[in-house]
Amino acid sequence: MRYATGAGLVLLAGAVWSVQGLIIRNIHEAGSWEILFWRSVGMVPVLLVWIGVQSGGRIWPEFRAVGVAGMIGGMGLVAAFSGAIFAFQATTVANAVLLFSASPFFAALLGWLILREHVSRATWGAIALAVVGVLMMVREGVAGGAVAGNVAALLSALGFATFTITLRWGKLANMLPAVVLGGLFSMVAGALVVGSQGQSLAIPALEIAISAGMGAVTLAGGMVLYTIGSRVIPAAQATLLSLVEVLLAPIWVWLFLGETATAATFVGGAVLLVAVVLNALIGARERATAAPVLA
Repeated sequence: MRYATGAGLVLLAGAVWSVQGLIIRNIHEAGSWEILFWRSVGMVPVLLVWIGVQSGGRIWPEFRAVGVAGMIGGMGLVAAFSGAIFAFQATTVANAVLLFSASPFFAALLGWLILREHVSRATWGAIALAVVGVLMMVREGVAGGAVAGNVAALLSALGFATFTITLRWGKLANMLPAVVLGGLFSMVAGALVVGSQGQSLAIPALEIAISAGMGAVTLAGGMVLYTIGSRVIPAAQATLLSLVEVLLAPIWVWLFLGETATAATFVGGAVLLVAVVLNALIGARERATAAPVLA
């Protein structure tokens, strides 16, 4: 695969993911846990088929290979998925997706604390800049009554960072089985929470179809596109390209729902995005410096 093709697929994955906020905004009766359950119902079969195609039908060995790391990572995805859905319902889409982009910094901190991975001074500087951006946005959320949504978005970012760290800890070459486990765990969590609240998963048929379709097309489809494209794209560059999700998501809700964010959200979000871009560029430079020179 050519680099340009891979880059195009990663960009397309980000664009596909970017419509999820708009879709969730159009689900009015179902709560976060019902959406989580039915979205996972749509996602899991698609990814299972793709894993089967990739492995030549050897699905079970692919799942055995992820081991404990894959299971812990899957649990992290429950927080990532549920937090994201709640955030989209409780705060503006712009706030949510911008706070999601703090995930690389959570991953850097967890890698430093848990895996004893080295964090350069430049990366610490990017983390400090990101904290400034996040504080500006969260402070705005306090004033606007969107505290719960902002906290959920940060928990979602932390959940995805946990997933990322477990992949590195387990040295997993294929992340998709762990994503499927995350979907299965999300179904169990959604059913348990809904049941404990005395409610039912039998939401309106249209909302079931929307949620399941979102899982099958935007979540699973985007994950497949990203997985294929990232094979020829360095991780730091893939991170930058996938930021198209953060840029497009607020545009969709503005175009179709007239939803706008405050100036503080955009200023804080801009600071956070600058930190993300700097962090990715730092990572690319460090890997290039560390790469062996071939005679």
